Amino acid sequence: MSTASHDPSVPGKFDVLVIGGGIVGSGIARDAAMRGLTTALIDKQDFAAGTSSRSSRLLHGGIRYLAQGKIGLVREASREKMVIHQIAPHLADPLPFIFPTHKRSTWSLWKLGIGVKIYDLLSGGRNLGKSSILTRKRILELLPGLQTSKLTGAVRYFDGLTNDARLVLDTLRSASHHGASITNYVRFVDAHPENGRWRCDLQNTPSHKHYEICAKCVINATGPWSHDLPHSETTLRLTKGVHLVVDRSRLPVPDAVVFAEGSRILFAIPWGERVILGTTDTDYDEPIDFPHCDPEDQKYVLDVVNDAFPAVALTENDVISTWAGLRPLVADKHGKPSDISRRHEIKMSHPGWWDVTGGKLTTYRLMAEETVDEIADYLNIPLKPCRTATTPLLEQRDSVQVSGIEPPEVCQEAVEHYCQREWAVHLEDVMIRRTSWRYYHCEHMDIAENVAKWMGRILDWSSEITTRELEHYKSLTDSGFASTPSS
Repeated sequence: MSTASHDPSVPGKFDVLVIGGGIVGSGIARDAAMRGLTTALIDKQDFAAGTSSRSSRLLHGGIRYLAQGKIGLVREASREKMVIHQIAPHLADPLPFIFPTHKRSTWSLWKLGIGVKIYDLLSGGRNLGKSSILTRKRILELLPGLQTSKLTGAVRYFDGLTNDARLVLDTLRSASHHGASITNYVRFVDAHPENGRWRCDLQNTPSHKHYEICAKCVINATGPWSHDLPHSETTLRLTKGVHLVVDRSRLPVPDAVVFAEGSRILFAIPWGERVILGTTDTDYDEPIDFPHCDPEDQKYVLDVVNDAFPAVALTENDVISTWAGLRPLVADKHGKPSDISRRHEIKMSHPGWWDVTGGKLTTYRLMAEETVDEIADYLNIPLKPCRTATTPLLEQRDSVQVSGIEPPEVCQEAVEHYCQREWAVHLEDVMIRRTSWRYYHCEHMDIAENVAKWMGRILDWSSEITTRELEHYKSLTDSGFASTPSS
């Protein structure tokens, strides 16, 4: 599959310009292109550089939302979880979750026992696995180090494990295959309506050169950045979620484990030889380009895990890597962040301009379908029917050894693929988003040295560029940041 397509930095006319190369924007570009619309997508940074590479990597209906009575939201997400499992099986592994229950907790065994059966039914009666109730004896066999005080038993239910950045990239590869123009490191500057189109000023961020294209429709799918765009009328509430990665030998859980901290839920998620711990859910009003895991965030997560597994005694020295992301929630400023649902909103704020906000990773395909439906109504043209729920993202041969839930083998061939067929421009593009090598490997700096040499040969870097890429990557990892600053 080739990613060669029309470059939007070349003046041209499109039916749709999508601004934002995260999970929502990539889904819209794929759907629009598959239905026959001439489509361009741009991102001022790398694809998935924001929220879409900093999630819990779960495909889930939301057991917490079920407890809040948000049946429609859970049904919608549960069914979309199954759709992703069908169209991208390499990025949707069934994952069992063990949810321990305790005396005098709001999460009682009998309530959760009923809840997980409803959860199965909301997946269309065909969840990724069948839920069950575990006795106290059985859960201690599965999790021998679990805190026994007030323990009454557990429920076991199924959701999915994914690789969020890979889901974005494979969706973009599919969009490109169907004719979409896909370009990273191109910034949207402004747009002006003119004769039924939007005349858009774009800027190549490395060269600072300006370009102009015209589009009948412009889609603002920039997540936490959406309110910064000219013409945007979004109102968001940003919350931060942090994640820690530890070696699985320090917390050898066979399945994902749920920790109830009041109304908040945290997870320990097996990821190959590692375990992902998270997440938090706190209001955020700092610079949005660089959310990071504060010492207080790290201590909070470790304390929750250590309370549940006292003998483990995890410390900051056990943490291999961290990441932090921002949730662009559609909500008012009242109430606790954990009480706010992940509903999405698709709004045409000006003729031919849509702001698409909210939602969650699991429902991205549905958000895209609804957005393109609105575009079709606005343009008043017949389009091909939506086929994104049944058409695989990639052929199996196009994902082997380069795309999966766990990181690929560190090799030059993989790096060549990412540079030549997946728009990788910088060292961090490969180390963080194409492969997750930065998060998975303790020796990631040694890996980065090799990757920089390989990229230098592939992209014809000078020794000065190679050195600058390594220095920039090191500065990101030393500071806990994982995105390129805006130009």
